[in-house]
Amino acid sequence: MANANSILLSVHVITAIVIVVLILLQKGKGADMGSAFGAGASGTLFGAKGSANFLSRTTAVLASVFFITSLTLAYLNKGTVVSDSVLDQVESPNVVPKETIESEPQIPQE
Repeated sequence: MANANSILLSVHVITAIVIVVLILLQKGKGADMGSAFGAGASGTLFGAKGSANFLSRTTAVLASVFFITSLTLAYLNKGTVVSDSVLDQVESPNVVPKETIESEPQIPQE
């Protein structure tokens, strides 16, 4: 169980990093206007329109993988209670029983 969680968490983190990289590689909608007038987009690796389809489809597939791994990790860890809080480690203070506390304070008389 712990090994499956580790593998799934690794896939989840790697997928997130690759999604960020793919989104940063994509060009915005305003960049298409320059390529319509021949602003040097024909010399790219994927061609004038090829990278948009490839990168957007790859991003969509990786986003699906990311959502599936998120839901699976949440399902697998739903019963796990992790209590590493500092407040949970502090011992409770000694409580004085009610019987030892006097109802009225004694005032010293002179």
